[in-house]
Amino acid sequence: MLEVRALSHFYGKHQALADVALEIASGEIVAILGANGAGKSTLLKSIAGLVTPASGTSIRFEGADLTQLPAHQIVERGIALVPEGRGVFGELTVAENLQLGAYPARARAGEAERLAKVLALFPRLTERMTQAVRTMSGGEQQMVAIGRALMSNPTLLLLDEPSLGLSPLLSREVFRALTQIRDGGVSVLLVEQNARASLDIADRVYLIESGRNAGTGSAGDMKNNPDIQRAYLGKARTSTTASRPTP
Repeated sequence: MLEVRALSHFYGKHQALADVALEIASGEIVAILGANGAGKSTLLKSIAGLVTPASGTSIRFEGADLTQLPAHQIVERGIALVPEGRGVFGELTVAENLQLGAYPARARAGEAERLAKVLALFPRLTERMTQAVRTMSGGEQQMVAIGRALMSNPTLLLLDEPSLGLSPLLSREVFRALTQIRDGGVSVLLVEQNARASLDIADRVYLIESGRNAGTGSAGDMKNNPDIQRAYLGKARTSTTASRPTP
């Protein structure tokens, strides 16, 4: 579905990404793990067309080259981004935010059916449709942000730190929703600070360190890798011979 090759990006003279590669197949949740500042958000923004990657980068989605496309055309291809911080329109109501998500031409047919699916996914939004989003909790705003992205009729959903600032209860609700989204036919590429929750729902994982690929593997293998446990899951190293994930 998505193939990224040799993705590099510079902010001035600072190189945020260096030859990053990844793949996502249809029906997968793929998680990206890495420390703050590793380049994870820049990776998502590059795929979504919000930043321009360096020359030589290849980003292909369902066989089409996205590298030079503007963000709105990438949305029309079927990729939607839920950014860190949610990016909702606080003065607008829940209903208005969701309606804006259906603006792309690919989303206009079947809008009512997708709205029903979003409200089934996040039932608490049903009673908040006329409420200004700025008056809602952080978890409810995240539901609006995810719902708005789904209204664009994507086949690939990009999420940047969806549980940031949420209570454990609402975090669990968001992660539950992501598995339902995947089961409904939308692939998910997830950047998330909560490594344990990410590994619980992901099919595969990529590690990014200092803007470079540092390993990849199945979520199950990653959870059982002592180095991953020590670095991301808060467990002490139990062996001095632990192997690194497959590079």
